[in-house]
Amino acid sequence: MLSRTADHLFWMARYMERAENTARMLDVNYQTSLLPQSADTALQGWSGLLSISELTWAYQEQHPQIEARSVMDFMVRDEKNFSSIWNCLRAARENARAVRGALTTEVWETQNQTWLEFNRMLKAGEFERDPGAFFEWVKFRSHLSRGVTVGTMLMDEALHFLRIGTFLERADNTARLLDVKFQALAGDDYFGPADAGTQQQRQGPATPQEVDFYHWSAILRSVSGFEIYRKVYRNVIRPEKVAELLILRPDMPRSLAACMNDVVANLRLVANQQSDETLRRAGRLQSDLRYGRIDEILATGLHAYLTQFLDRVGDLGVGISRDFLVPMAA
Repeated sequence: MLSRTADHLFWMARYMERAENTARMLDVNYQTSLLPQSADTALQGWSGLLSISELTWAYQEQHPQIEARSVMDFMVRDEKNFSSIWNCLRAARENARAVRGALTTEVWETQNQTWLEFNRMLKAGEFERDPGAFFEWVKFRSHLSRGVTVGTMLMDEALHFLRIGTFLERADNTARLLDVKFQALAGDDYFGPADAGTQQQRQGPATPQEVDFYHWSAILRSVSGFEIYRKVYRNVIRPEKVAELLILRPDMPRSLAACMNDVVANLRLVANQQSDETLRRAGRLQSDLRYGRIDEILATGLHAYLTQFLDRVGDLGVGISRDFLVPMAA
């Protein structure tokens, strides 16, 4: 396969996954903002969302203060924000158009219709009328795109590059979500060398356990993990179990372990003579997750672990680009 074709397929999948992930985070933040909470807590939630995507600086260039409506507009429709849903869906559609011959008719029509319908909904004011329903629509279109791709495309290199892009993007997003949300809810040093029992020290009269439940469950809902958590652990929501589910459980679709399993599996199917080192690094990261233990991760610090994971995923992206795709600009 031509490297330029592989590049378009890889980024088409990444941008579609990024649009879904952004919609997931916005939806959870929006639903959480409807709960009784202080102004500081609400501000922290919207600030955290910008931090996850590393967009705080870009947002502050255009807006004097952080407000729910301004953040949502910035993340949904701002053309200057390259990570906005508008830009992600536009980029996904343009990449699909560039390699239309490598896609089935169903895949192309799904991408094209998503872009056209998204713009129609924005102009009709559907985002302002019901943000929750709007975000659900974005998630549904991503699910549809993924399903049509798997259900109609030949299982060749084109599909493998699409899958690599999807799961690499998903791993990056899950790690960012965990890092920012756990620091915001549990404190910067909550999952450091200190014992996990410090959770009780954090709680007090001003932070009722019920509030914690809603916020931890919001994290799970943002990755479609609430029902899965209940099924796996059959217990109250505990932060260390949330971390375990979203990092180490290979049967949790959006966990880091599950994402890396799929990245490695598809990388092996497209391996070439110059990709040995990239495949080795991906396999090592996969092994660390497969044989890791949550108590060891928490003992060394969750923030440090996730920061290192993001660095390694970024390095993998560079390696994949170098080995298979159009070379990245220096």
